[in-house]
Amino acid sequence: MQTIANSNQPTVAMREDPFYESTKRLIDIAGALAGLILLLPLFIIIAILIKKEDSKGPVFFKQIRVGKNEKEFHMFKFRSMVSDAEEKLLELLQFNEIEGAMFKMKEDPRITKIGKFIRKTSIDELPQLWNVLKGDMSLVGPRPPLPREVAEYNNYHKQRLLVTPGCTGLWQVSGRNHVTFEEMVKLDIQYISERSVFFDIKIIFRTIKVLFGTDNAY
Repeated sequence: MQTIANSNQPTVAMREDPFYESTKRLIDIAGALAGLILLLPLFIIIAILIKKEDSKGPVFFKQIRVGKNEKEFHMFKFRSMVSDAEEKLLELLQFNEIEGAMFKMKEDPRITKIGKFIRKTSIDELPQLWNVLKGDMSLVGPRPPLPREVAEYNNYHKQRLLVTPGCTGLWQVSGRNHVTFEEMVKLDIQYISERSVFFDIKIIFRTIKVLFGTDNAY
């Protein structure tokens, strides 16, 4: 059982369950393989559209994220921004629309035309199925943060790093960008406390609605 202590905020007790962990991994492998095979035609179409709009940049965007027990890994997405998006970030931090250690901006000028579409539909997240297959991520779990975000975490926030991060999670199906950073952490800790095979499957089905477009994604 793992916990992280903090004098001002509650801690989460995470029970080790070998059956759940092994079943979850089997579901991850099967789901990721099926998704990569079935979505290959869509991947090809999106890749062509990305290169057509901005031929200089790569199709995939690779970014360092922080996973379980603060281990860093490269997370993959379809590129939805201009090639020099990371360099322009510092200029935009003052316009952050989410409180806490995250950056979100609804009218982010770095986003391309195809980028707006694949973000709204969450198609940009689909390459993370490769991360799931590798074991860096799970289908369900807390979203993996950036190192600069983790640098601002206190011990309470770090509890969301006790488990393997996911492509989707309780936060995504509970309001996503309308949820504050502290509310997101609370939802992640709730997930860690209550996680089970049934709960994971429930979140996956609730995610389908988000995947095919809502006003929560940007």
